[in-house]
Amino acid sequence: MRDPGHTAKTDGPMARPGPEVNDGDPTHVCRVLEAVQALAPLIAAQRNAFDSGRRLPAAVFAALADAGLFRLWLPQALGGPELSPFAFMRVVEAASALDGSVGWLVGNGAGMSRIGGYLDEAVAREWYADPRAFVASATGAVGTASAVAGGYRLSGRWPFGSGAHHATRFMGLASVRPDDPASPLLCCYLGRADLTILDNWHVSGLRGTGSCDFEARDIFVPAAHAHPFLGLQPTQPGLLYRMPPSSVFAWSICGVPLGIASGAMTSFTELAKGRSGNRAALRDRETVQATVGRTRAMLRAARALLVDAMTELMAATDTGGQRLVEARADIRIANAHAAETATSVTEMLAASAGAVAIFETCALERAVGDVRAAAKHVAMSPNNYVTAGRLALGLDPGTARF
Repeated sequence: MRDPGHTAKTDGPMARPGPEVNDGDPTHVCRVLEAVQALAPLIAAQRNAFDSGRRLPAAVFAALADAGLFRLWLPQALGGPELSPFAFMRVVEAASALDGSVGWLVGNGAGMSRIGGYLDEAVAREWYADPRAFVASATGAVGTASAVAGGYRLSGRWPFGSGAHHATRFMGLASVRPDDPASPLLCCYLGRADLTILDNWHVSGLRGTGSCDFEARDIFVPAAHAHPFLGLQPTQPGLLYRMPPSSVFAWSICGVPLGIASGAMTSFTELAKGRSGNRAALRDRETVQATVGRTRAMLRAARALLVDAMTELMAATDTGGQRLVEARADIRIANAHAAETATSVTEMLAASAGAVAIFETCALERAVGDVRAAAKHVAMSPNNYVTAGRLALGLDPGTARF
């Protein structure tokens, strides 16, 4: 199956021209990573409130926004850093190592800043003039967008609006014919005053993300505040905005499970140094040493597969054709594999820690719940293996949403 949006002939799977992408000023990327680490004391001090409030405390959200962590993919032309996918993943992974909920909102919020590459520039500038702008998005349901003069009348209810309590804008998928699977999907953007947030985020992991449902009833959405979900035309020249949006969407959160697992390794390492009574420290046990070595290899291998898949996706974007279709499928299985691996790593470390890992005061207890929750996202679903498997077997992918 050829991608209708990319019809150029491929030179074969081994041809990997160097993609033109902004890798970002290394000094700037280092500053961003330093800013993430500087937030560690605040996050640690406020962490208990993540659970009781089922959202990030206002002080933590404001600190993340003020550090620029929700606009990492905003185009340079609009004053943003427009980080490369690799630098972006490093930042999301670092934030997730501090706390899964923090990393999840950095990935989601910063990931949505890429809409600056699709919207009319004047609209994007207006929305991101607010230094604490945050767009909560939901693709788990489809609302109804009735075409009217100048735009659409939008109604619907969307789940998993991560960061809803702090968001300045909301994106919900909609269709002019939601009962027709062939009807094109639209990304429709609403202001905070246009909708109702339903406080229903009662979960076992990523509790601090406040990923509540939100609902709109017959709200006017100007045409300039909507764009196609698939096949949209970028308004900025960067490769980031030319890449398949569904692939970039999936990449925006792929660093979260890896970061949670990395944080779990750090927590376990500290835990393993301690002694209990007359018993030897965990780190002195050969089985524990083997587990740490194995999980380290697992995590690095999963990260390497993600980097390899993204490198190919970037190279295939302007080549198009079957090469791009396969690259899109491969980025999804890399995501699924990373999530599975991060879950296994975190659970292996928790098992090695023993009974202490069931206490809420233990960082491993939170990490297990958070990584399991993150891995449930559709971008990391095991169903992604089906799509890649179908292509490898000479079948069509079975879906356009990958």
